[in-house]
Amino acid sequence: MVSAPSQKAWGGKMPVPEIPRDDLLEEFIRPAAGPGGQHVNRTESAVRLHFYFRRTTAIPEDWKDRLALLAGNQLMGDEIVIVSRETRSLNRNRERARERLHELLLRASVVPKKRKKTKPTRSSVEKRLASKSRRAEIKQNRGKVSY
Repeated sequence: MVSAPSQKAWGGKMPVPEIPRDDLLEEFIRPAAGPGGQHVNRTESAVRLHFYFRRTTAIPEDWKDRLALLAGNQLMGDEIVIVSRETRSLNRNRERARERLHELLLRASVVPKKRKKTKPTRSSVEKRLASKSRRAEIKQNRGKVSY
C-alpha cells in the first residue's frame, strides 16, 4: 500500500480518490423539478445517490469523521444521500449529484487548523475596564431627578 503524501504537499487538501462502484448506489426517482410540464411527472429523471462512506476503503478514516459532520441532513446512518432534481435531464441530474459528492469530499479533505489559545494583551484588558468604568459612571449619573 502506498502511503499518502503529506498535507503540505497538496496545499492543505488531498486529491479526491476514485470511489469504487460498490460504495455508490444510484436510484432514479420522480418527479424531477424544472421545465417539462406534465411529462416531468411521468419520467424518472431525478437522481438519488447513496454513498456508503463508512464501509469504503477509498478514503481515510479522518475524512469519514469530517464527512459525517459536513453532510448535515444528507447523513442517514452509515450513508450519505444526495438528491438532485434540478433539471429534467437524467444525465444532468446524475452529473450534478456526483459533482455535489465530489465537492463534499473536497471539503472533507481539508484538515482544520488547530486553534491556538491566546490571552488578551494587558493594554486591551485596561481599555476594556476603562470603557466599563466610563459607562458605569454615565449610568450612575442617570439618577432620579429631584425638583
